[in-house]
Amino acid sequence: MKRLLLLRHAKTEPGGADLEDHNRALLPRGREDAPKLGRYIRDNGFVPDFILSSTARRTVETVDLVADALGGNSPVDFLERLYLAEPEAILDVVRDVADTFGTLLVVGHNPGLERLASGLAREPVKRRERDRFDLIEEKFPTAALAVLDFDVDHWRDILPGEGKLKDFVRPRDL
Repeated sequence: MKRLLLLRHAKTEPGGADLEDHNRALLPRGREDAPKLGRYIRDNGFVPDFILSSTARRTVETVDLVADALGGNSPVDFLERLYLAEPEAILDVVRDVADTFGTLLVVGHNPGLERLASGLAREPVKRRERDRFDLIEEKFPTAALAVLDFDVDHWRDILPGEGKLKDFVRPRDL
């Protein structure tokens, strides 16, 4: 089994003419939400073996805060190609991960993460899974986390519509 965690960066300062998008920092709310998600990941047994993140300042700051809450033991790789990536590009990165890692956390941006989460999730089987899926379809807000389980041995074998949506949580749910 492979477990994929998709985490949107925490709340950031708005973009503008004076601020290049890649350099946007977390707002105080984002600095509060990210550790909450890290504790949630830890407390629910979703601790990643490996973390991949966009290189944007807001994702780097989110990863730092989440990793601290996890205990800081998961290796992290920051990839420029995850910055504002489309779902297919994110999936390509995931499929290249070494199979020695069973649980992977990807920290990135919308709309790519939202579209990837809903595209990878299988047709909901149980009501709880349907409720989670509906929440993703409604909105994938900042610092939201989707957890998908795949009955595969290799990351390269992950396919759309095959992931069991194990969890979906937003900061306001915590």
